[in-house]
Amino acid sequence: MSASPTAERTVLLLGTLDTKGEELEFLRDRLREAGVGVLLADVGTLEPARVEPDIHREEVGAETGVDPAAVGAAGDRGAAIGAMAGAAAALARRLHDEGRIHGVLSAGGSGNTAIATAAMQALPVGVPKLMVSTMAAGDTSDYVGGVDVTMMASVTDVAGINSISSRILTNAAAAMAGMVRASEPPEVTDGRPLVAATMFGVTTPCVTRAREALEERGYEVLVFHATGTGGKAMEALVDGGMLAGVLDITTTELCDDLVGGVLSAGPARLEAAGRAGVPQVVSLGALDMVNFGARDTVPPKFEERNLYVHNPSVTLMRTTTEECAELGRRIARKLSQATGPVSLFVPLRGVSMIDAEGQPFHDPEADGALFEALREGLDGSQVELVELDNNVNDEEFAMAMVDKLDGYLGRRR
Repeated sequence: MSASPTAERTVLLLGTLDTKGEELEFLRDRLREAGVGVLLADVGTLEPARVEPDIHREEVGAETGVDPAAVGAAGDRGAAIGAMAGAAAALARRLHDEGRIHGVLSAGGSGNTAIATAAMQALPVGVPKLMVSTMAAGDTSDYVGGVDVTMMASVTDVAGINSISSRILTNAAAAMAGMVRASEPPEVTDGRPLVAATMFGVTTPCVTRAREALEERGYEVLVFHATGTGGKAMEALVDGGMLAGVLDITTTELCDDLVGGVLSAGPARLEAAGRAGVPQVVSLGALDMVNFGARDTVPPKFEERNLYVHNPSVTLMRTTTEECAELGRRIARKLSQATGPVSLFVPLRGVSMIDAEGQPFHDPEADGALFEALREGLDGSQVELVELDNNVNDEEFAMAMVDKLDGYLGRRR
C-alpha cells in the first residue's frame, strides 16, 4: 500500500475496479492534482481491467477473511456485495485508526454505493465521507446511516467519462480534497461534557426544560429528533466515544421498529450507551405512537386503529395494549444488559403531550401494560426504576431526570 509520497493528507478511494476502473482512475488523478494523497482500494470480486490498485481486492478481503474470487464465482451478487462491504468497512476503520487516511471517496451505482458507504459508516463523525452515486436522489437512509455521509447525485450513470460525468467527478474530487485539507474547527465546547437528548414534538416541553437545566449546570447538550435518523446519529456518537452521557427521553423509534412505522432507527436502538458503559437516563417518551406519512399512506390494515393527523405530512397511530407490553419487554431486556449506570424514569400520567388525560391518545390500559412489562422485566440490580406521578412533559419530571444524569456524571468528573 502506498499513497502519493509528498501528500500530508490521504484519501481512501474505494470502488470495484472491474467495472468502475476508468471513473476511479479519473477521480484519483483529480485528487492528486488537488494535492492530496490517494490510496486506491479494489473492493470488487473480479480482476480489474485496466487500473492497478494500491490495495488489491485480496488485501481488502483479508480484513475479514473473505476470498473475493470465491464469493464472486458463487454467483450471488447480493452475498458478494455484503461480504466486500464488511471487508471494506474493516479496512477503512483500521487505516483511519492507524492515521493513514483522512477521508473516503467513491463513485458508482447501487452495488458500489452499498460497499463504499459501509466503509464510510465505519468511521467517526467528522471524518470526510463523499459518495457520488446514482442512488443519491432516492431514499438514502441505508447509505447514510447515523453518520455524516455526503451523497452527491451522479446525474448520469457512473459509466465512463463524458462531458457530464467529468464535471461531476471533478467537483467531487475538489470537494473531498477541500474537506481533508480543511483546518480543525474552532473549539466551541470549552471543555464542557457533551450530553445527548432525544426529542419529538410531543415531548418538546420536557426536553427543552432538561436542556436548559443541563446547560445551566455546565453541559453542552446535543438534541436529536427521534425520527429514525436522529436515533441512529446519537448512537453513532456514543459508539464513537464522543458523549459523556445520554438523556434518552424519547424512545418512540422503538414503536416504529416493532409495528412497521416510517421512523424506525432499527432493532439495535437503545443499545449503544449500555454497550459502551455510558451513563444513561431513559424514559418512555412518545411510546404511545407509531408514525406514518400523510393520512392516505397509512396501510389499509391499520384503518380501524386510533389515528391522529399530526399535520398534513404526518399521521400518528396509537400503540395497542399488546404492542405496549412488547415494547416494555424489549426496553427491559436492552437496559438490563447495560454495562454502565442506567435509570428508567416512568411518567405514570402519560408518555406524550397527547397521552395526557383528555387527549386523543390517552389510554391507561395500554400505558399500564407498558409499565407492568417494565416492572417485571427489568433487572433491579442493574437498572434503577423511578416511577413518578407526572406526565412526561411536567417540569418536575424533567428536573428529576436532569438531577439523576448530573449525579452520574458529577461522580465521574
